[in-house]
Amino acid sequence: MLNLKNPDLYNNRELSWLQFNTRVLKQAQDESLPLLERLKFLAIYGTNLDEFYMIRVAGLKKLFAAGIIVSSADKLTPLQQLKEIRKHLHQEQQVIEHCMGGIFKKLEAEGISVKNYDDVNQHEKHFLNRYFNENIYPVIIPIAVDATHPFPHLNNLSFGLIVKLKDLDNEAIERFGIVRVPRVIERFVELENGTYVPIESVVEQHIEDLFPGYTLIKYASFRVTRNADIEIEEEEADDFMEILEEGLKLRRKGAMVRLEVGSDGDDEIINFFNRHTNVYKDDIYKFHTFLNLSSLWQIVGNKNFAHLLSEPFKPKTLPPLESTEDIFATLEKQDLTLYHPYESFDPVVKLIQAAAKDPDVVSIKMTLYRSGTNSPIVQALMNASESGKQVTVMVELKARFDEENNLIWAKALEKSGAHVIYGIKGFKVHAKATLITRRIDGKMKQYAHLGTGNYNPATAKIYTDISYLTSRDEITNDLTRFFHFLTGFSKKGKLNELYMSPSQIKPKILSLIQNEMRKGKDGEIIAKVNSLVDEDVIRALYKASQAGVKINLIVRGICCLKPGIEGVSENIRVVSILGKYLEHPRTFYFKNDDAQIYISSADWMPRNLLRRIELLTAIKGDDCKDKILQILRLQCADNARAHELQSDGSYIKIKLEGVKTINNHKVLEDYVNRISKATKKETASSIEQLASRLFLEG
Repeated sequence: MLNLKNPDLYNNRELSWLQFNTRVLKQAQDESLPLLERLKFLAIYGTNLDEFYMIRVAGLKKLFAAGIIVSSADKLTPLQQLKEIRKHLHQEQQVIEHCMGGIFKKLEAEGISVKNYDDVNQHEKHFLNRYFNENIYPVIIPIAVDATHPFPHLNNLSFGLIVKLKDLDNEAIERFGIVRVPRVIERFVELENGTYVPIESVVEQHIEDLFPGYTLIKYASFRVTRNADIEIEEEEADDFMEILEEGLKLRRKGAMVRLEVGSDGDDEIINFFNRHTNVYKDDIYKFHTFLNLSSLWQIVGNKNFAHLLSEPFKPKTLPPLESTEDIFATLEKQDLTLYHPYESFDPVVKLIQAAAKDPDVVSIKMTLYRSGTNSPIVQALMNASESGKQVTVMVELKARFDEENNLIWAKALEKSGAHVIYGIKGFKVHAKATLITRRIDGKMKQYAHLGTGNYNPATAKIYTDISYLTSRDEITNDLTRFFHFLTGFSKKGKLNELYMSPSQIKPKILSLIQNEMRKGKDGEIIAKVNSLVDEDVIRALYKASQAGVKINLIVRGICCLKPGIEGVSENIRVVSILGKYLEHPRTFYFKNDDAQIYISSADWMPRNLLRRIELLTAIKGDDCKDKILQILRLQCADNARAHELQSDGSYIKIKLEGVKTINNHKVLEDYVNRISKATKKETASSIEQLASRLFLEG
């Protein structure tokens, strides 16, 4: 019997993530995309890599230091993983530098350039000098480093210059210093003609103003990355906010895990810096481009060059939500599914706002994981609370890198009179759910929103996600139990129609896979997730493949499953779709299940299935189910934005030879535009029939 625990059957999680970020980098290399769109993908690549080093690499270093040998199904040790990561990233540096150079060379023809101080004209130098004196000099921090001046603490992602100086009064005396560039200073100084000057190039010209009596011998820009994973000992709920605030402070002081140095950084400068920081030599990256790829957003965001980005798409509100009819009346007639960002997130926002104003609404209950800044949803919740409605909000303070923002919202909601829950001990609450209760003719009627994405109108314009709106009693009753579980004490936490992790989702998924396996060649599974890591789920999929079940997996990021292995996974196909929008839904189709279509907040990872509070929802209503299945089948057919996973862990861009191009993002944009412009006769027909025609045509 084949051993499905054989490590050769699994991709390493961290190396699979690197493959994902490499696919992001390939988007930046794609010459069919507009220039600033390509630059945007470089910025995304850099932002992704920062977080990977802060969390994943930092975690591997801790495992290695603790002497832990095996940490995943592939059996690679933490040290082996660290070596592979460093090898991959050092090799990829050359690709980044070549890609960036090529993009900026072409941008020059469009009026955008990046130049050093020495390369601009005299008039522009006068402007830069004035800019330094007025905007940089008052806030920049020159730091001497010697026997009486200790090396400074550098916060996570600190950026600055390492300088070697000569004493003008005694040329035999040479000293080192640090110039910290605070984050309030933009990465580039923008000149009027579309020229961007890196901040270090401007600062370098004024080192003698910062260190009077000294002259500059040499310098190099630097950027540091620290362990940013907050470890919190959860104690009493009353203390939790204080504990989190302390954790946020500690994040800035985590162990240093990466040092990036500019091309001027020679061995002497690097050795000086590293004597004080002790970064492992292979975690030092020397770049021949400017540091901090994420800072490219400053250039990408220049509205004068918006024509160099992909054509923007305005999300549409489709029937029946385009009418002025009371949204509660609409939901009493039918369930609705919305596919963002093609379909606008505004109806979800307006639902909360309508509930806040409606005198018949008695309570609003909601989970908030990432709500963004200036949130109209949070404002509506505060208004509802201040008007006397019962408002209960689960604000997940442990949402990584949004902790500080959520802390602010939690305090504001509490001040408005809302009942705020700060978290569940031992778990993150990652479920996306809203429950509204109205009193109609003396009876209570409830309305629900369940989603795959966050209640964040800003990200809802660039992330694809699914919203499910319903007033079905069986679902709203379950959501009532769900919120009771969050606010009270419960050791069971079992729901009837919905499924909740950590106790219900994984067994349900395994049961659904096993059900298809019993159907053999008549079985079919389509699953779309951000990441597939859980070993039990992977083994269940392997067994289903062995039984002849046809399995299509759409996995944007990490995939530890290996498709196409004879006798194991030859019936499994895995694609990753990257493009204009960030693919974010967790959506599942099981051909032989009564419910068939499910959406979830949970990826197929141990953390989601075992260590988080998540929800899995069976979609009700044939129209809603057909709509989601159409989208899944369309994405399986995508041959423009899809990369296919090979059995060796590599990805190959799907080739177009003698077939029509299917870009699911473009097809869906065209589809939504067509529906929004449809005649009344067309609008009255089934949206799913229109979708089917469009997909077949295009």
